[in-house]
Amino acid sequence: MTIESIAPETLTRDTTVETTRDVEAERVALAERLLRSTADRAYDGDLDIDWDAPIAPDKPWATEMRGTLFGTEIYAALTDDQKLRLSRAEAVAILTYGINAEIGLCTNLLRGIFHGKDFADASTLYSLSEIAEETRHSTMFGRLINKTGMEPYRRPKALSMPLRLIGFIPHGPVVYAGTLLVEEVLDRVQRESMADETIQPHVRQLMKIHVLEEARHITFARNELADAIDRSGPVSLAINRLLCAALTLFVMPTLVDSQAYKSVGIGQLRGWWAAQRSPRYRENASFMCGPMLRYFHEAGLIKGRVTTALYRASRALPDDVLQAIRDEERGQ
Repeated sequence: MTIESIAPETLTRDTTVETTRDVEAERVALAERLLRSTADRAYDGDLDIDWDAPIAPDKPWATEMRGTLFGTEIYAALTDDQKLRLSRAEAVAILTYGINAEIGLCTNLLRGIFHGKDFADASTLYSLSEIAEETRHSTMFGRLINKTGMEPYRRPKALSMPLRLIGFIPHGPVVYAGTLLVEEVLDRVQRESMADETIQPHVRQLMKIHVLEEARHITFARNELADAIDRSGPVSLAINRLLCAALTLFVMPTLVDSQAYKSVGIGQLRGWWAAQRSPRYRENASFMCGPMLRYFHEAGLIKGRVTTALYRASRALPDDVLQAIRDEERGQ
């Protein structure tokens, strides 16, 4: 089996037929299968990437058309050297985002284990194995940042307190939707990048390792999200839908730290505004978020006027989901 053939599973269930025991049996079976996959197909970023090999000075650090400024007048005016520097800076920004996000994921997984009933059941054991993989991923990301010769970007102090408060959010659909928002967005970019022979070899190998292991994590998170939705009452679910939409609206504009633009002499506000107004913004946003938002729609998370308006404002909904929403609205 090749890495390219490994994809997250889309899990569906008929809650009118399944009993609680059936659902729990499915969770255990899935966790056992993912544990076997972890043992059979795993990499070590410290050993499976040649960190001693030199970087290729003429190769970018990401697929060019996914750059936040690609297609803008600002980008067209950059020299080839500046484009390479911007590519490196944006890669560092995304890697820094990845480390922060995976720390948050591990925190939530640990919370779930701590509040669980059994420290030795299959679901708990898989959660522990996922934490181990996520920490190795963060180590990989850190090593690649060091390879760029740049410093990781520090998150603004204003965001520190809200991020700390994440730990107080009750476990529910928004926690697992947030997990998917991190993992599926990065997964889409990485699947494309690992096949792009024009970019840095270190980046391609890191992407291959991450895609293989994230496919398991996405499958697990999708299943946990489906369970959380099943357990939610109508009021709780409505609140969680709204929070999921707000998260989606927030993530894409902040995925790349605007400090990256300073690497080529572009002001942070000017660069950020140009990125938001880029003619390719919607294409990139729907590309990165498409599979996740299709799953959200199938799971019933994209409903209601306010929630749907927030998703539309994110400019990340793929065309088929937008059409399905229009059809639903006409049928009301």
